[in-house]
Amino acid sequence: MIKDAAEAENSYIWKAIRDHNRRNRANYHTPAHKGSAECLAPLAGVLGLDLTELPDTGSLFDGEGATAQAEAFAAGVFKTAATFMSAGGCTLCVQAMLRIAAPRGGKVICGRVIHRSAVNAMALLGIDPVWVEPDRSAGPGFAGRITGEAVGAALEKNPDAKAVYITTPDYFGVLSDINAISLCAREYAVPVIVDNAHGAHLPFIDDAYSPLARGAAMSADSAHKTLPVLTGGAWLNIASADFAAGARDALSLFGSTSPSYPIMLSLDLCARWLADGGPAALRALAAEIAQLKVFAESLGFELPAGECDPLRIAFHTGRFGLDGREAAELLRQNGVEPEYAGPAGAALIPSPFNTPADFEALRGALEAISRRPAVKSLPRFFHTGLPETAMSPREALLCDKETVAAENAVGRVAAQTVCPCPPAIPAIIPGEVIGRQTLRVFEDYGIRNIAVVKSGFSHYNK
Repeated sequence: MIKDAAEAENSYIWKAIRDHNRRNRANYHTPAHKGSAECLAPLAGVLGLDLTELPDTGSLFDGEGATAQAEAFAAGVFKTAATFMSAGGCTLCVQAMLRIAAPRGGKVICGRVIHRSAVNAMALLGIDPVWVEPDRSAGPGFAGRITGEAVGAALEKNPDAKAVYITTPDYFGVLSDINAISLCAREYAVPVIVDNAHGAHLPFIDDAYSPLARGAAMSADSAHKTLPVLTGGAWLNIASADFAAGARDALSLFGSTSPSYPIMLSLDLCARWLADGGPAALRALAAEIAQLKVFAESLGFELPAGECDPLRIAFHTGRFGLDGREAAELLRQNGVEPEYAGPAGAALIPSPFNTPADFEALRGALEAISRRPAVKSLPRFFHTGLPETAMSPREALLCDKETVAAENAVGRVAAQTVCPCPPAIPAIIPGEVIGRQTLRVFEDYGIRNIAVVKSGFSHYNK
């Protein structure tokens, strides 16, 4: 495994940066810190890596030089037709996938477990989502799964749809059946595109976990969430050359023309880790987490049912009389900082770089929570169902708007997305009518104000 810079000599981006710096030219290009700004002294180790697109370093969206070589290497690691780097997070990859799948807008069948960046991208691209709600197979307290049966029914009603878009795994680690969804989509000759933001590691635990191996055409993999990559690093993985042909144009449509070289370098180094000792480390971690999940369940924690990410730890604590935020405070008091906590529960993201002491601390924290006497069993995850649609997402997002107090918004048309994440089921998206039942979600997540269509449009929904 790569342990230091001396062992990174095979990284295309590392070599390009190193060789450029060795030329010791007077620096009259961006970034302005010139590798030595005193005010950035705490970042001294990073400054020498923070370059711009030069003849020596390549150009990300032009597919030239070291960055293109790093992407070709990553494609071999992921076993894809093409893999593209993003220094703009998984958001950029999601935007690109939607652009590739529906370049002129139209309908897309969408699981209602979705990140707000996808909703915003659909609005910008003129895409009209046809929603498929999650089932309840993960158990109370969790968002659930998108099923092949539900996707098939949506496609039957909307045969003009351009694609199927799903998020799997979700924030709680719940996996939807991409195989079944892909079989349905194939009957209508439409691609399945997957927000795999929380699953970049999965193919390296078992090849069968790969969204592309399960029939997806594209997946957006947020590498920094579960792999050793700097924040903002992601990959767009593509199964066929047909979709790969337009990928750079789609990425460049939304991406910055100044991508971060430290982020891209971390992606290249991570790809080499995945080609070497990474998979063994991930499989060892999966075995550790399997034991920890059994331990948590023995204490009374409720975990999601069915097929889930073997590395994700998620639970709700309603039976202990705690919502997730209260449980998170107890975790912190016992030396554990969770990824997320909210009314629906808590989620933790371990990695091979957590220490045995970290796992010991987590076991102790779980025991401390389980010993707390419950006053009452709290209600768990609340879902409002699908609101009425009054306008397209694009019309509502781009119209004149005003901000009103949430309690005064009933009957108004939303001009923004309210999508607490997790569970990442939108309470409302642009163009939908805010009903009374939606106010409970606003209240639970502390949402006090919301942007609504200004035109005087009012559409009361009981």
